[in-house]
Amino acid sequence: MDKLGIIGAMEEEVNQLKEKMTEVQIKSKAAMDFYSGRLNNREVVIVRSGIGKVNAAICTQILVDEFNIDIVVNTGIAGSLKNEINIGDMVISTDALQHDIDATGFGYEYGVIPRMETSIFKADKELTDKAVHICSQVNPDISVFPGRIVSGDQFIDNKDKKAWLARQFAGYCTEMEGAAIAQTAYLNHIPFLIVRAISDKADNSAHMDYDKFEAAAIARTVRFITALIEAF
Repeated sequence: MDKLGIIGAMEEEVNQLKEKMTEVQIKSKAAMDFYSGRLNNREVVIVRSGIGKVNAAICTQILVDEFNIDIVVNTGIAGSLKNEINIGDMVISTDALQHDIDATGFGYEYGVIPRMETSIFKADKELTDKAVHICSQVNPDISVFPGRIVSGDQFIDNKDKKAWLARQFAGYCTEMEGAAIAQTAYLNHIPFLIVRAISDKADNSAHMDYDKFEAAAIARTVRFITALIEAF
């Protein structure tokens, strides 16, 4: 049976998952607390990485080196890059890239990491398809979109920048960790899955009280992760 590493973005979300665990052991490393044990009779390690690509990459590598995970799943929130993706909807990764990589001065396109075979890190298709199906089943009140995650160490709240990201990279949503986790997983030859609850519209035309959004996003994410583990 595969061991899952689950990287959560929100403390409340991680706490709800930890409460469901049994046989828990805690190990702290790089200012992160790793909770290993069982969830629905499956081996899991649950951790909150912190914000940004460096934290996310370090966290993923620790999961690989210290806990020998077989699959990494990352949950969190993101901004929509498509008008049809609404607040509260979820995007599940088909692939991921870093939008803030800029080596254009050396003749590379935006987002291309020099001297790497690829800069677009593909999620496992079977895992993505299963996740989309499960998420749609347990969260029938929202829409679930398989698509590209674009990440950078920038909080994007400008509609013109969002439009550029959509044109340049064909992204579905933008956030600050997913592609770093995807790259680390790729380099370690393990499958990954990134799941993002949408917190704002592509054109900033719609808004929701953040506390209400966060509570709903956490509930949907916990339902999804629980069902995903049961489906393995």
